[in-house]
Amino acid sequence: MSYIGTPPSNAFTSLLKQDFSTSATTGYTLDHAVNNANDIALFINFVRQEPTAGYAASGTTLTLTSATASSDDMYCVYLGQALQTVNPANASVGTAQLADSSVTSAKLASGAVANTPAFFAYQTSNQTIANTTNTVVSLDTEAFDTDNAFSSNTFTVPSGKAGKYYFTIGVRKNNFTSSRFNISLVNGSGADVVSIEQGTASAYGTANGSTIVNLSAGNTIVMKVYQNQGGNQTTLQGIHQVYFGGYKIIE
Repeated sequence: MSYIGTPPSNAFTSLLKQDFSTSATTGYTLDHAVNNANDIALFINFVRQEPTAGYAASGTTLTLTSATASSDDMYCVYLGQALQTVNPANASVGTAQLADSSVTSAKLASGAVANTPAFFAYQTSNQTIANTTNTVVSLDTEAFDTDNAFSSNTFTVPSGKAGKYYFTIGVRKNNFTSSRFNISLVNGSGADVVSIEQGTASAYGTANGSTIVNLSAGNTIVMKVYQNQGGNQTTLQGIHQVYFGGYKIIE
């Protein structure tokens, strides 16, 4: 059925009630401001008093015609104020309706706030690294990828997921030494986000490290490795040997 104006509520409504601690006085304070005596129903010893004749009310001031006694029972019902026992419509409550600090962690569902997007990819086959060439590290297996944001060895910040990201990287050499062996994270513009160099003495040494980067939606990050041993060399594959992972930091 259609209605003109505000549709009638399909929920129960209860009027606001205020109890008073009485004494030998004619003056009391209302919890809610009113326009006049007709905005409340006043009861003394369970007998309703006549507005204006038995009492006056304006703002939060209630004035009785005759003083009460400390033994009297007195309460009022606000006729112009009501509380509806109705649930808000779906998607009707937003940030503007919530007071600052009104939502605590105790009221959040498990997983409602998470460090996502999050991913971890690693290498399961040794990769050839050309001499003196910054080579994109091949990461063929994913342990997890919450937002499907890692693909073709590249992490791409999803739409609406801009912010600070923590990344961890590592590459292990497969039995070679060189005067320079380093890994780096490179953004879509080709600039190093972080560069980490490993000592050259160990033939099976690992270059690893971590960093925090501020990224915008659509930004891309890849991991690269460089060696100058004098010929092609290989990585030593494994989930703890050659890897690239990261997640968005909760802000």
